[in-house]
Amino acid sequence: MIRLLLFIVALMFVVRAEPIATVDASAPQEHRKLIALSFDDVPRMRGAFLTPQERGERLIAVLKEKQVDQAAFFLNPGQLTEYGDTKGATQRIKDYVAAGHVLANHSFTHPRLANISAADYLSNIDAAEIWLSRQPGHRPWFRYPFLNEGGKDMAKRDVIRAGLKARGLLNAYVTVDGSDWNMEDQALRAVKAGKKIDMDALRALYVETHVQSADFTDAMMVRTLGRSPAHMLLLHETDMAALFLGDLIDALRKDGWEIISADGAFADPIYRMAPETPYAAGTLAEALAWEKGITGPRWYERNNTRIANALFAERVLHEKVP
Repeated sequence: MIRLLLFIVALMFVVRAEPIATVDASAPQEHRKLIALSFDDVPRMRGAFLTPQERGERLIAVLKEKQVDQAAFFLNPGQLTEYGDTKGATQRIKDYVAAGHVLANHSFTHPRLANISAADYLSNIDAAEIWLSRQPGHRPWFRYPFLNEGGKDMAKRDVIRAGLKARGLLNAYVTVDGSDWNMEDQALRAVKAGKKIDMDALRALYVETHVQSADFTDAMMVRTLGRSPAHMLLLHETDMAALFLGDLIDALRKDGWEIISADGAFADPIYRMAPETPYAAGTLAEALAWEKGITGPRWYERNNTRIANALFAERVLHEKVP
């Protein structure tokens, strides 16, 4: 009797295990849209609407409220002394780390690679890394200023790539870009010119642009890679990020996106790739699509400043655009 009971129990486990054992690993899996948040050009000076301290406090509060446990802040430590705001900016950076976020290298003074030698560029990276290595929350990641990896100069590109590898620094590519820096610049120009800004329209444009860019990029990556990778969204430490980030996070989630950590995103193997393209600049998504010969637009249209500026003028300033 006991043997019969044991046999029945064992049979139940076999039956329950069968569906797992027969899953076809090559079958299409659920399309999960994963994205992490990163902020470049830290610390920035005062913007159009907030003081730097207000901006930092709002960013930390919004990320906490929306349960984004880890974002990445890419620093230019040279800005700490250049703007004479060492105490305030340094504390803001410490506050980011205390809130659970991480710090990474965006060069010391934000040079454009085309304008200096490879040796000087690497020295600039080293200066930033010396400062960052003493900070809690530091990650060995480097992001190119202007997302420019050498342009047409393949020799310089390869020297910097080799230099990063020798230093143990990951090329911290982005995949999704909505050119928020340009929208911030347009807002600053409008404020200085005394123009009235429709803040609700600006919020809508900011959110819409970044969600569209994420969806455009993801569709292109599925065509390029055959899957949706873990994406990295490029933002900047701007007033608009502080004001509208919560709305953007809500909109991304409503659109099916899952916000993940920067650590989680950079664990994706695509961030170890080194695409071979005729021109080395822009997002990793563009470069991979170019390398793979993907036809059609590889560049989200609103990253064209002519198109973006016309939208800003029409929708935010309510100006007639020719």
